[in-house]
Amino acid sequence: MKKVTFILAIAAVMVACQTQENKQENMSNQVIENILTRVSVRQFTGEKISAEQTETLLRCALAAPSAVNQQPWKIYVVENEELLRQLGEAMPNCRCQNHPACAFVLCGDMDKVFQPQPDFWIHDVSAATENLLLAVHSMGLGAVWCGVYPSQEKVEMTRSILGIEERFVPLCIVPVGHPAEQPDVKDKYKEENICFIR
Repeated sequence: MKKVTFILAIAAVMVACQTQENKQENMSNQVIENILTRVSVRQFTGEKISAEQTETLLRCALAAPSAVNQQPWKIYVVENEELLRQLGEAMPNCRCQNHPACAFVLCGDMDKVFQPQPDFWIHDVSAATENLLLAVHSMGLGAVWCGVYPSQEKVEMTRSILGIEERFVPLCIVPVGHPAEQPDVKDKYKEENICFIR
């Protein structure tokens, strides 16, 4: 009886391990699929997203790596329709006039930059932006990365419309919402852009 119980216990452990491996493989496949199928969405339905979705997106963005973990960022979430309209009119390429639920304005905080290399904030906020885009796509929502910095004109327009302090430099605007279009997925893998050094 003890031998049977021991064998059953081993079998249960093996099944649990196999199940865990399958879950990890499925999760890995989902992450890779999410990265490879993300597209830029520029037209939105106007339908709102929930506060829970917004918080999840912010948590994902702020989980990004940063130089010496300085986290030199500030994210403005613009839900006010009039301000979205003003952003869209001032900078048509930022797509805020196309009925997004909101727009995330990702900024560098000049009071938190890594002083030996202050321009690293650009890398840090870019990493947060990519996290945000991937999280948006994983939720079935749409978004597009619209550059602001280094155009000083766009930086000043964004600051002026939103009342952003001088210490914060808007890197980009990311309108987010329910997609009103389904752009084709592009295969961006090009061997000429790769060089192996062996």
